[in-house]
Amino acid sequence: MQRQKCSLDLYTNFLISNQNRYSGAELERVTPVLDMHHDAVSRWLAGSTYTPSDLWNQVKMIVRKDSGYLVCDDSLLDKRFSRRNELAKVQYSGNEHGIVNGISLVNLLWTDLEEIIPVDYRIYDKARDDKTKNDHFQDMLDRAKKRLFSPLYVLMDAWYGSIENLKHIRKQGWHFMTNLKSNRQVSLEKNIYISVSDLDFADEQAKKVWLKEYGYVLVRRIVATNGDTMHVATSDLELTDKELFLKHWQHRWNIEEFHRGIKQTTGIEKCYSIKASSQKTHIFASFVAFIKLEVRRLKDKMSWYEQKAMISRPATRLYLANA
Repeated sequence: MQRQKCSLDLYTNFLISNQNRYSGAELERVTPVLDMHHDAVSRWLAGSTYTPSDLWNQVKMIVRKDSGYLVCDDSLLDKRFSRRNELAKVQYSGNEHGIVNGISLVNLLWTDLEEIIPVDYRIYDKARDDKTKNDHFQDMLDRAKKRLFSPLYVLMDAWYGSIENLKHIRKQGWHFMTNLKSNRQVSLEKNIYISVSDLDFADEQAKKVWLKEYGYVLVRRIVATNGDTMHVATSDLELTDKELFLKHWQHRWNIEEFHRGIKQTTGIEKCYSIKASSQKTHIFASFVAFIKLEVRRLKDKMSWYEQKAMISRPATRLYLANA
C-alpha cells in the first residue's frame, strides 16, 4: 500500500501557518513533501478516522484533572455558502442572532489559571445519531468522570442549565455554576415560587433558594458594566464570598475566547469539501492545531494571533522592501 503523503502533523502545521486559504490546492503549492498533489490531501481528509477520543490523547498530558474547571458551550461553524455540505444544516447562530447554515459543535473545555485546553467535543447531528446537544453534554461529562476529572466547578450558560443537566452534574459528585433564565422558578418559602428575576437583591447578598425540581442553590445577581443583568446559580452553598464567586464564574468566558481563537487561527470553518468524513477530519485537525498554538502560548507567553503573524511577517517585510 502506498504511504499517505499528507499527515496530521503536516496538515495542522499548514492550518497554523496559512492566513486565509486552507484548501488542498494551497497546501500543494507550499508543501515540502515532494510530488504531493491536492488529491493526496483530499484522500487523507476523506480516509482518516479521527474521533473526539483521539483529541484526549493529544491533551491528557497537559491537563491537571484534579483542579480547574470544565466549561461547556456550543459554537456554529458558518457554512452559509456550502449548501451541499453533508454535515451542515440550517440552524440558529448566537453570533448572527439568526438562522445560518452551519455545523454545530458542542465543546468541553478544561481551564485553570491560564490554560485553555479543549478536552472533548461532539458534532451535533441529530438526524444521524438522534442525540440532542444536552445528550452530548451529558455524554462528555460521563467521559470526563471516567477520565478521573475532579473540577472545582462545571461552568455553562443558561442553555445547558436544565434540571436534567444539573442533576447529571450532581450525580458525578461535582458542583456547577450557571446563569439562569429570568423566568426560572425559585422558592424562599415552601411551595411559593417566584421568578428568579423577582428576588430582592437590594442587600447585594447571595440568596439561598430552592430551585424548582432540583433543590437548594445559591443565587447571585451580577450587573455588567453595560447594565445587563444575569442571575448566576451554584450548587456550592458555601460560596458566599462575592469576589470568590465572581472569580470562579469569570472562567466561563474562556470558552468564548476559545471559540473565537480556533475560528480565527486554524481555519476550522474553511474546509471546502462537502463530504462529512473530510469535514470531520478537518475539524479534528483544527483542534490539534489550536492545541499546538496554546502550548506555545503558555510556554513563550505569545498569543495565538502573534504566532500566526510572525510567520507571515518576514514575507511582508521582504515584499515591502522590494515593492
